[in-house]
Amino acid sequence: MNHPSLTVGVGARSGVAAAELLGLIDAALTALGRSRGEVARLATVTTRAGEPGLLAAARALAVPLVGHSAEDLAAVPVPTPSDVVLAATGTPGVAEAAALLAAAPGGQLLAAKRKSASATVAVAGPGPDLRHHGDAEVRTGGLVDLAVNVRAGTPPDWLREHLAATLADLAAYPDGTAARAAVAARHGRPAEEVLLTAGAAEAFVLLARVLRPRHAVVVHPQFTEPEAALHDAGHQVHRVLLSPADGFRLTPGAVPEAADLVVIGNPTNPTSVLHPGLAELARPGRTLVVDEAFVDTVPGERESLAAARGLPGEVVVLRSLTKTWGLAGLRIGYVLAPADLIARLGAAQPLWPVSTPALAAAEACSTPAALAEAEAATHTLAGQRAHLLRGLAALPGITVHGSPAASFVLIHTPGAAVLRTRLRAAGFALRRGDTFPGLGPDWLRIAVRDEATTDRFLGALSALVRN
Repeated sequence: MNHPSLTVGVGARSGVAAAELLGLIDAALTALGRSRGEVARLATVTTRAGEPGLLAAARALAVPLVGHSAEDLAAVPVPTPSDVVLAATGTPGVAEAAALLAAAPGGQLLAAKRKSASATVAVAGPGPDLRHHGDAEVRTGGLVDLAVNVRAGTPPDWLREHLAATLADLAAYPDGTAARAAVAARHGRPAEEVLLTAGAAEAFVLLARVLRPRHAVVVHPQFTEPEAALHDAGHQVHRVLLSPADGFRLTPGAVPEAADLVVIGNPTNPTSVLHPGLAELARPGRTLVVDEAFVDTVPGERESLAAARGLPGEVVVLRSLTKTWGLAGLRIGYVLAPADLIARLGAAQPLWPVSTPALAAAEACSTPAALAEAEAATHTLAGQRAHLLRGLAALPGITVHGSPAASFVLIHTPGAAVLRTRLRAAGFALRRGDTFPGLGPDWLRIAVRDEATTDRFLGALSALVRN
């Protein structure tokens, strides 16, 4: 028997009957393949928490009825807001907001809300595993790695030799002065606006510890570490979920004006979508964090805000050397931001957070020769991605939403969870999509590889989807 973990949010008119509510709840649970025994609580707006019908439904389910204030519910973004509900209750979506709030942190709606004549219900459950990443897919040896987005065949020989030469200096404590200056020069910024970190992931932790947002927004689907770090630091996170119907593009007005911290990837992992004009999200009093870990896979690094200075509020850009240079095991990234914020983030770091070899990599990968090599790689990648997309387009039941711009492609296909398992048996590891908020079990992420590797994968995929 499954442990009770579901929250049912309820919006109801005065005088609603328990039988009507229970019928609506049962229909919602049945559609999800779930049962009453998996419901942990009912949740609603405080002004309805004394309704006899709601109390009777809670007794029938043997669960508590939890009330939330209209103010708290109004702060929760909901997929289908209603002006009528807002006028009546003070929140635009009682059922959805109550389900999400009671299921927090990290809860997610499991299906669209259901309505009857006098009630609305929505079911939420625990959110996806935010700490699952692509490396978990390839811990079993012998698989072709299409799960991790590190460029194949890296680091290049010249970089290996450069890193190996630093081993003679390991007795000395790391000094990041030269590396910091090199990164700053690479982006046309003063060194005081650069912080070197042990990978971009460390930067998310530092931001979560240093910032004190009142209304933090993370735009999903995207890399999950920003939200996980914010939760760990005790912050409530509001999600903006982009839609496949819009090609996972950020639409005007999607980010609430009240947000004083906004986190978005560009291009976004796992959708591979490159968002134009993100500078328009900058506001006085707002910290805009743009994760550009994959922007160096885009020709010309177009849409990058790395060199943007003087925008309103605080604009923070995170970069990584992991993807293009194959340095995931070295842990090297950096933050670009106003000097006062960089100083605060640096004060939250431990002493000597970046190793001597990692500092050497940051310096070496910022040289004109290295940047030219990286730029050439983006054009090779674009051709390889186009080859993969053509192959996927020829297969039945495979859909790519939006225009992929990075070193990976997100696909939707019914039964993807089973397909992924069968592909593993055929020797190919793909990244599951259900651990990204806003996606589900029918999504998979595929790393772009050379044409020969892609053709072998497409052959295996074709055999499975056509049978």
